[in-house]
Amino acid sequence: MTRMRAPRPDGAMTRRRRRCRPGGAVGAAATAVRRPDSGSATVWAAVWALVPVWAVLVVLAYGGAVGARHRAASAADAAALAAATQAGLGAAEAEACAAAGRLAERHRAVLVGCTVRSGFADVVAEVRPVRPLDRFGAARVPARAGPR
Repeated sequence: MTRMRAPRPDGAMTRRRRRCRPGGAVGAAATAVRRPDSGSATVWAAVWALVPVWAVLVVLAYGGAVGARHRAASAADAAALAAATQAGLGAAEAEACAAAGRLAERHRAVLVGCTVRSGFADVVAEVRPVRPLDRFGAARVPARAGPR
């Protein structure tokens, strides 16, 4: 591309050639160097911005799993005590396990196993974690209670 220059003292106009890069860029663009990794900093910034988000999600998932495990343990302990108490009062195994099941339901758990033998109650309580974690399975906790 050519540009007209100021006239010379004799009145003739001179032409000056601009520097062009092979791609046809002129001026400031002609001096800019394009590298093949141009724009990769944006990608890396986006990736590193997502790392704390994933860390928070992992911590929340772990907390949900631990909370389900603790709730299952609490329900199992209470259900075992209820079954052992009923057995100690002379109730049949079915009645003792029914009382244990009702108590487990109050703890938002499911009683999946219950046996009563000679005053000792063995129960297994199960709690399903919150929605996204339920695909990993339920928290199952056994408990045992009986007379002194």
